[in-house]
Amino acid sequence: MSILLLLNSTICFAIAVISLTFAWVLAKNENLEKQNSKPTLYALITFWLLVSFTYYPTALRMIAAYLDNAQVDIAMYYIASIPFAFVSVPVAYFIIYVITGNKQASSYVSIIFAMFGASYLMFLLTNRVVEPLVTYWSSIININSNIAINIYLIGLFVIPTAMILGILLLILLRKISKKIRYRTVLLLVSISFVIDFMLTDMITTFDMLQFVARIFVLIGTVLAYISYFPPPALQERLGIYQHNFESCDEAEYMDLEEDIDV
Repeated sequence: MSILLLLNSTICFAIAVISLTFAWVLAKNENLEKQNSKPTLYALITFWLLVSFTYYPTALRMIAAYLDNAQVDIAMYYIASIPFAFVSVPVAYFIIYVITGNKQASSYVSIIFAMFGASYLMFLLTNRVVEPLVTYWSSIININSNIAINIYLIGLFVIPTAMILGILLLILLRKISKKIRYRTVLLLVSISFVIDFMLTDMITTFDMLQFVARIFVLIGTVLAYISYFPPPALQERLGIYQHNFESCDEAEYMDLEEDIDV
């Protein structure tokens, strides 16, 4: 089998490791966050853990494909599908909480997205998948259910992406500190990168497109890390000096609902 499959596996492992490391760093510095910022912090930790848990088995999938083991390939696909189905749940919670500051409203919206994810999994597991097609670039597994794909596209892709774009616009229009703007905008862009290209990764039938999608997911994870820990050169260029991990006072944009009303 092609050595490109091992390169593909390496990219997936890199995504998983960076995501897990980022989640661990956020959790480790939990005490430095202000109390009203902790719900969004927990949502971010959950999101990056789900990304990590999606790409560890995906990396093993590529190794299984390299070894021509279709059974392990399919098994790892199903395992990866479980966290993948729920990646939009913490994103929805994060966005709704930033806009409203209401834990209850955020929880209700998250439950709706969780129901979409559970429906996607139900149709996926019920209809099963087509045998993997192993190429030079990747291992392609087709979902044998258009309903599952449509559920994910509408409920877990289009809506979260629209929410991210909406809150990005609101943040760009508000007068907030340069550091808050930098961190929040780059973080949301990274999450959008990850969600969009994870979907492409999971449902595409083109091997090169899947390979490219995983590269963009990797770029998204790196951008997320940089959003919290910008390199010194970037700090100097943007004038956003900070020392190690600094809490971001989300109170500056927690009242975004006032702008919506206007």
